[in-house]
Amino acid sequence: MNRNRHDGGVEPESRKLPLQNLALPAEGEVHLWFLDLVRLGSPLQADAKIDPAAFPERMQRTLRRFYLRLLLGAYLDLPGKDVHVSRAIRGKPLLDRSRHEPLLDFSTAASHGCCLVGVSSQGLIGVDLEPGGRQAGRPLALARRYFSTAEADALGGMEDAQLDEAFLRAWACKEAVVKAAGHGIANRLCRFTVETQLREPPRILTMEDDDPDAWRLEVFTLRSGHLGAVALRHPRLVLRHFSLVTR
Repeated sequence: MNRNRHDGGVEPESRKLPLQNLALPAEGEVHLWFLDLVRLGSPLQADAKIDPAAFPERMQRTLRRFYLRLLLGAYLDLPGKDVHVSRAIRGKPLLDRSRHEPLLDFSTAASHGCCLVGVSSQGLIGVDLEPGGRQAGRPLALARRYFSTAEADALGGMEDAQLDEAFLRAWACKEAVVKAAGHGIANRLCRFTVETQLREPPRILTMEDDDPDAWRLEVFTLRSGHLGAVALRHPRLVLRHFSLVTR
């Protein structure tokens, strides 16, 4: 439910640093935090500006981790430095349950100096973030290699004008699902089928190792132009959009 959606896309509600005492998401609710790392800058160099043309991945990764812990700490009423994140066997990030109550599930996605963080207190969550206007290059070849047969066939029947958009939406949805389930990308994208028709709402149609009706999918476009996707294993899904700002 995108109550703050305009013709140009979703306009997240701005929240200023420092963050304190964030209310946990309600049942079936997902809090989505959009972070422009260039604008947020480095907490270690408050007056230094980041050059987006020279923004090394190592620095981006460090900032993503810092702001993730800051956000999670605001929900847990802890300083960010006291939030401990571990990883499941296949790489899904999790709150360290030996140190924190399992109150939250979360997921992150990165795209060209920006970051999306999804937070849920009910159900497994996965998010994906894609740059606006992204071109896949060879969408049908990629679909036939990685997607299910049904998805590849459906995309193969589309006109070129729809193909790129439909492929990107399907890709984002599938990334979100595998990240939520914690399986990792390898050999998983072909094991379930999502809706590829743009006139239909996003949903999982079939799934080899789970009940597709147990999942909910949403896609959205931000005012920044990014395409986002959210997968939640819960009967209900309501989105609340926020952006983190310094002032």
